[in-house]
Amino acid sequence: MNLPTYLYPGRSEWQGLLQRPVFDNSSLELLVGGILADVKKDGDKAIRRFAQKFDGVELTELEVSPAEISEAIATVPLDVKQAIRQAGENISKFHTAQLVQEQPVETMPGVLCWRKSVAIDKVGLYIPGGTAPLFSTILMLGLPATIAGCKEIVLCSPPNKEGKLHPAILFAAHHVGITRIFKVGGAQAIAAMAYGTQTIPAVYKIFGPGNQYVTSAKQLVQKSGVAIDMPAGPSEVAVLADDTANAGFVAADLLSQAEHGADSQVLLVTTSEQLGRNTEAALAQQLQSIGRNELAVKALANSKVIVVKTMGDGIDLINEYAPEHLIISCANEEAVCSAIVNAGSVFLGNYSPESVGDYASGTNHTLPTNGYAKAYSGVSVDSFVKKITYQKLSRTGLAAIGHTVQVMANAEGLDAHARAVSIRLEQMAD
Repeated sequence: MNLPTYLYPGRSEWQGLLQRPVFDNSSLELLVGGILADVKKDGDKAIRRFAQKFDGVELTELEVSPAEISEAIATVPLDVKQAIRQAGENISKFHTAQLVQEQPVETMPGVLCWRKSVAIDKVGLYIPGGTAPLFSTILMLGLPATIAGCKEIVLCSPPNKEGKLHPAILFAAHHVGITRIFKVGGAQAIAAMAYGTQTIPAVYKIFGPGNQYVTSAKQLVQKSGVAIDMPAGPSEVAVLADDTANAGFVAADLLSQAEHGADSQVLLVTTSEQLGRNTEAALAQQLQSIGRNELAVKALANSKVIVVKTMGDGIDLINEYAPEHLIISCANEEAVCSAIVNAGSVFLGNYSPESVGDYASGTNHTLPTNGYAKAYSGVSVDSFVKKITYQKLSRTGLAAIGHTVQVMANAEGLDAHARAVSIRLEQMAD
C-alpha cells in the first residue's frame, strides 16, 4: 500500500497538505432540507415513507417495544454483554468524576455569586446502524446524560431490512437505562427529534455521529434553535511518531480509523523516513486480513505520510491539523504531549491504541473532527448541562457596588439600568 509521502515540506505547504476530503454541500443541503420539511409537516407518516425509501423497510411501529428489547437482549452473546458492562463501568467512573460542585464567591462584601449545573431536560441520541452498528456510542452518550441528570433521553437508530435494531444496540440502551428507543435513521431521525412527531418527542439538544446526511441535518436544525453536540464530519486519526515507534502498531492504528468509511482520513507525521516506509509495508500486509478492506483502501487514498525534520515541526504541524484522535508514539511522549494544544483526544505511548478510547478506557469517543478541535471539546457531562449563574446582594453589597453600576450604565446611555440601582439606594437612605 503506497500512501502519498511528503518529505520535509516547508511550512507554506502545510495548509494544502492538511486539507480534509471535501464534498459539495449545496445539493446535499437541498435534499436534507426537503426531508426536514416533510417530517416537520407530516410527522410519523413522513418517517414511514422515508424508512421505505431509504431503509427498504415498512414500519408498523416506530418505537421499540419492551418485548422486542427483551427478545434482543437474550440473543446478545455473554462476552459482548460483559464487555459492554466493563466499558460502561469505566466510562461511568471517568464521567462521574466530572461532577464538580462550584463554591459561591463573595466578589466584594455583601455581593455573593455562584454557578450551578442544571441538566438539559430532553436530549436526543443518534446511533448509526448501517455498516457498523455503533452500540459503543450509546455508552458514550447515554451514560453522561444519565450522570448529568437528563429527565428524558430519546434514542434513534436505523432499522435493518426486518425492521429491527441490532441486539447489541438494544442491550447497551437497556444497560444505560434508556427506554424511549425508535427505529428511525438518517436525516429523518434528526428531524423527528428536532420537531417532534405524533410518536417521537422533540428534544432540546441532539447528540451523535452519522453520515453526511445526518451531519447536514444536525447543522440545519441548529439554525432553527435546536442545539447539537458539535460540528462533526468523517472520522480521523493522526499519529505523531519517531524512530522508537513500532511500524506494525502504527499501521494497525491507521487501519482502525480508515475502516470507519471511505471518507475517513489518517495521517502519519514522523521524523523518521524509515518508519514511514516500514509502516507502508505493514499496512499492505495488514490490509489483507481486515473485513472492511475496500472501505479502508478508499480512506487511505485520502491519507498521507509527512516526514518532518524535527519533533518541534511535527508538533506545530499537528496543532495546525487539529486531529480528532492523536496518537503520540515517540520518546518522551509526555513532554511532547504538553505542547499539543489542538486535538480531540490524545493517546500516549506505544501501548495506547486509539481503539481503547473508542470503546472502554473511560474517555469519550464523540469528538470534534475536521479541524474543529481548535475550538471545540469532545462530549462530556458538561455537554448535557447548562451552567446557570446566580447572584444575591445584601443591602451592604448593593451600597458598595451601586455607584460603579450607575457610572457604567450612565456612560453607556442606559438610564433605566442606572435607575434600577438608584431607586433602591434612595429607599435604603430614607
